[in-house]
Amino acid sequence: MPARLLPGAPVAEAVLADVTARAAKLRERGVVPSLATILVGDDDASAGYIRIKQRQAAELGFESPHRHLPADTTQEQLLEVIAGFNTDKNVHGVLIQYPIPGHLDYDAALQSLDPDKDVDGMHPLNMGRLAVGLPGPLPCTPAGIEALLAHHEIPVAGREVVILGRGATLGRPLAMLLAQKRPTANAAVTVVHTGVEDWPRYTRRAEILIAAAGVPGIIRPEHVKPGAVVIGAGVRYAGRRLLPDVDESCADVAGAITPRVGGVGPTTVAMLFRNAIEAAERA
Repeated sequence: MPARLLPGAPVAEAVLADVTARAAKLRERGVVPSLATILVGDDDASAGYIRIKQRQAAELGFESPHRHLPADTTQEQLLEVIAGFNTDKNVHGVLIQYPIPGHLDYDAALQSLDPDKDVDGMHPLNMGRLAVGLPGPLPCTPAGIEALLAHHEIPVAGREVVILGRGATLGRPLAMLLAQKRPTANAAVTVVHTGVEDWPRYTRRAEILIAAAGVPGIIRPEHVKPGAVVIGAGVRYAGRRLLPDVDESCADVAGAITPRVGGVGPTTVAMLFRNAIEAAERA
């Protein structure tokens, strides 16, 4: 029997409807929520992502100031732009579009950002807040995965979750998030990676398997426990073609699975705006 599909669009729609209502309340008080974006260079894909986020911002009632910097921008010039948004009281959230040109230090740029305006939730201070369970902006893809599981009424508490992938933007923060004591989390979480000998022995026991390795097709049916929930979070691109970690044939074994396109992606964008509206409310 084919696996039940777990699309991300209904999750994103619910989150963004809440964001729209909260933005309207802020505007009634004379506060227009604002999400600023910074793009360095002329990467077509990155420029496309910025356009999508700007359109979404307009639909939600946000202002979206944008700075497009040339590819030869210096580190000092990038930091000056970030500092300007940090001190602008009318800007509540800031997104530095990744990747940036190789001669620039992205980590240094991120660390210079006001942590309370960090809509990606990746500033070291916000990662520390997550680690100790303090409120703050959450990394968008991990938060989107938790919301997706909750929306589709997938029980998480007390279940065995295995995450294949230990990356700083996904695997590690997701493990911390799903292990926390909340109704939509509180799982027994194992983080494994491709450097672990015989990693499939871990994935085959997972009740919820989350692929976050960024290795196309690494998860195949023989790596999945029959009836398990499978979340494909890791992807790579070949040109404009999306190559997910989870082979589509896993749907023949899994009990529930995210679609190849339209699974975790929409929830990630929705969480970006949830972080933004929370930043505006705090400000």
